Amino acid sequence: MVTSTTSMAHEAYSLTPPKVSVQLWSVKDQLKDDFEVTVEALAQMGFDGVEFAGDFGPFNRDANGLRLYLDSLGMVASGAHVSFEQLNDESFTETVAFYQALGAKVLIVGWDKRAWDPKGIDFVVNELNRISLKLKPLGIKFGFHNHEHEFNGFKGTTFWDYLAKNTMQDVILQQDVGWTTYAGRDPIEYVKRYPGRTITTHYKVKLPEGVEGKLPIIGQDTIDWLALTKANIAVGGTQWLVVEQEEYPNGLTPLQAVEKSKLGLDNILKQL
Repeated sequence: MVTSTTSMAHEAYSLTPPKVSVQLWSVKDQLKDDFEVTVEALAQMGFDGVEFAGDFGPFNRDANGLRLYLDSLGMVASGAHVSFEQLNDESFTETVAFYQALGAKVLIVGWDKRAWDPKGIDFVVNELNRISLKLKPLGIKFGFHNHEHEFNGFKGTTFWDYLAKNTMQDVILQQDVGWTTYAGRDPIEYVKRYPGRTITTHYKVKLPEGVEGKLPIIGQDTIDWLALTKANIAVGGTQWLVVEQEEYPNGLTPLQAVEKSKLGLDNILKQL
């Protein structure tokens, strides 16, 4: 296995604020009802991009058309969630051709239960390294997205740390801030622990057990978003903040909840 350069000195990254995207899983049901109306509503909220999760609406076989459509709305594909199977030897060429045409330069494995399985974690590590090397000449970065399970203990550390330390520096660690805090971990610490690897990060709220008086909306929760964003910019090399909304409190629709989190994030970014 390959050991990452986690002991490297902290690099100084540009203090340019990252762009803001939205994970389309946040509005998955609305996409099925009316893809274009939903995406246009997100564009009106001021998002710079969208991160795909397998639903391309009427553009399912038309990546060029989808790219032009996003361009007409002033947005781009910030990336996409994929599976290892979509990038196996049989599917690699077709999958990559689609995302190249779409202009998505970041592909992230969004979920794989082998990542918290003592018998499966080495498969995940090896595939992240292998596929990352294969994608690099094509200008596409590859990485993995955490849930809370990756912070379970493993070999004196956590599955997430084991994955980070045994993958190459080029492999993106797409931290899901909500799941990190839900697991009782400090998201800022994890940005600083692996400099330059949080190229894209999910800004989501998942309130820890027992928290009262807060909402799963950015800016109405328990996370120090300003300090986290400063760490992402200064240490993580973060290029995209990806808003993800999986809970819709107080009767809000998914789009309404996304908009509230976007407004909360906008207020935080104004303080930089």
